[in-house]
Amino acid sequence: MRFTPVKTLAAAAVLFAFAGAAQAADAPQCEIKRPVTFGAMNWESNLVLVDVERFIMEKGYGCKTETLPTETLPALAALERGDLDINTEIWLNSVADPWDRAEKTGKVKRIGDLYMGAEGWYIPRYTAERLPELKSAADLPKFKDEFKDPEEPGKGRFYGCPAGWGCEVTSNNLFHALKLDDTYTLYSPGTGAAQKAALMSAYKRKQNVVFYYWSPTPLVGAMDLVKLDMPPYDAEKHKCLTSSKCAKPEPSAYPDNPVFTAVNTKFSEQAPKLTEFLSKVSVPLPVINETLAHMEESGDESNAVAKWFLKNKPDVWTKWVPADVAGRVQSAL
Repeated sequence: MRFTPVKTLAAAAVLFAFAGAAQAADAPQCEIKRPVTFGAMNWESNLVLVDVERFIMEKGYGCKTETLPTETLPALAALERGDLDINTEIWLNSVADPWDRAEKTGKVKRIGDLYMGAEGWYIPRYTAERLPELKSAADLPKFKDEFKDPEEPGKGRFYGCPAGWGCEVTSNNLFHALKLDDTYTLYSPGTGAAQKAALMSAYKRKQNVVFYYWSPTPLVGAMDLVKLDMPPYDAEKHKCLTSSKCAKPEPSAYPDNPVFTAVNTKFSEQAPKLTEFLSKVSVPLPVINETLAHMEESGDESNAVAKWFLKNKPDVWTKWVPADVAGRVQSAL
């Protein structure tokens, strides 16, 4: 049996200690000494992007993070109070007035544009190929028999926004503005899950279906869809369409819906490097739709989908951070 000399062991211990100290010195130091708090809204794009940002903060910037389960308006109030540091996804058209009031207090800041969200009326591409003359929502009466309502066969069925959601008012008003009452039933699914299940079932069976939806979402990412044309966007007409008291709705296309990141102002002052990172977070709409389609197909939770995104889309996210931060994140993957 051979014995390692004591001097050699001592030298090795010194080297290991030195290497450990050097590694500790290289480890990033978070600007915030407490956990960074994210709002956790329950829709898929927000869940995934929050987990992407948390992974980058933890592995690239050495921070601790946590989430606060919440909804859109309570999250905005919490951001204003400082109970939340970051609200990753704010859909401006949904909260225009509350956001304007919060921003005027100076307690919150809009720091980066994620992508442009979209709303519209859709048909599957196979339906568009079967019915090449169906180009716009105004054409729908001519094709009512192609979208037969099983409960009222003399009419077609249009799948509107889920009952009780903010989009239901606009979708219903637009249905009436396009004078579809005589030829279609306006079907409002009871929940978002019921709507998604009905549409996915029809799509898998290659049935003709026409419906309201929004993106980015797993459904739009997973389906090959065609958006029906609408009359040009008109701000005044759209304002009436968004009101439950709109007396004479007139058709107008949905406007683009900016989706942006906001932070608590004090947080932005305490953590300028983290704020700079968050201000650069931007995802092309096809990429987020592809990511959400992967979520739908794989059935994975948001943290696993976040890692899939980081592994498969480095050309997108490495632009958000300095090279040393990107290197640490890639090593952690």
